[in-house]
Amino acid sequence: MPALKVGLVGAGGIAHAHAPAWRSLGAELHVFSLAGADELAATYGARKSASLDELLRLVSVVDVMTPTPTHHDIASRALAAGAHVFCEKPLARKTSDAADLLRRASAAGRHLFPGHVVRYFPEYAAMHAAVRAGAIGRPAVLRFSRGGAFPWWSPWFSDTGQSGGLVMDQMIHDLDIARWVAGEVVEVYATQNTADRDGQPLQTAHVVLTHAGGAISHVRGLWGPPHVTFRTSFHVAGDGGVLHFDSADPPGVRLDLGPVPAGGEERPAPVAGESPYLTEIREFAEAIAGGPAARVTAADGVVAVELAEAALESLGSGEAVPIDTAARLRDLLGALEPDMSVGSGVA
Repeated sequence: MPALKVGLVGAGGIAHAHAPAWRSLGAELHVFSLAGADELAATYGARKSASLDELLRLVSVVDVMTPTPTHHDIASRALAAGAHVFCEKPLARKTSDAADLLRRASAAGRHLFPGHVVRYFPEYAAMHAAVRAGAIGRPAVLRFSRGGAFPWWSPWFSDTGQSGGLVMDQMIHDLDIARWVAGEVVEVYATQNTADRDGQPLQTAHVVLTHAGGAISHVRGLWGPPHVTFRTSFHVAGDGGVLHFDSADPPGVRLDLGPVPAGGEERPAPVAGESPYLTEIREFAEAIAGGPAARVTAADGVVAVELAEAALESLGSGEAVPIDTAARLRDLLGALEPDMSVGSGVA
């Protein structure tokens, strides 16, 4: 692949997973951030830009790693400047804004890629492949859980209006995985408990997805006290078998990603092998270069936001929320430019 000029926007914890991945692909890195840019640039050999506009003049790809409320504005400006965009999940706080980004990418002839990295963790990728191969028969009941300490390093997480809270920020990973594995969704129901311990907001939530094919997915999330260790699991049952994974189970070999940067986001360690952050970024880079489409598309990112919004609506009303993700996909793809099989990132 030709060398890419990549602009990193934001320098929080996730930037320390993305930057080395881009570097390993030979990318020339530029960085703009309101905080942490000097450290990130020094650590990964990036060039610091004084403003977003300056960065956009220098790069062909923009990696958006800023707080959720800023995603739509930054990604829109990057697309308008002619850059391809990798945007951390969620694509936007609202479905309408996420869909708008997809339309903008299509009109500009540029790729838009949502950072749903869990599709690239080997345990989840293997489970998806096994289900697709018929290893468990027809999926019936799927259970996903994800939990860790409340993200204390950034107070905006506790503002649901900005972050979408636990459901939008953390559980959106497993909402996306549930749809990836069991198919389109027709109903969403959610419950949540919130408490305060010594000024620290704590949350648990449970989202139930009813899939068009009849399967039911239970997705649970936790933002707990500081001592809680990050943990994920799945239990996927069909009429022919069961697949199970729990990150707390002792594996044979694990990859140590090193210490989390101060004020950084805790990240699960995959089994020994290539970093899933590198795998997803390589797929995106290959798609830009004319290779096959990545396993997660911009349209998937939009639908993930819609699922999370439906869960938040259910939390507010106490009622199940009808949804039609198949129709949403048809609408999204139908609204794209006629010859956008590459630029839309949704081929």
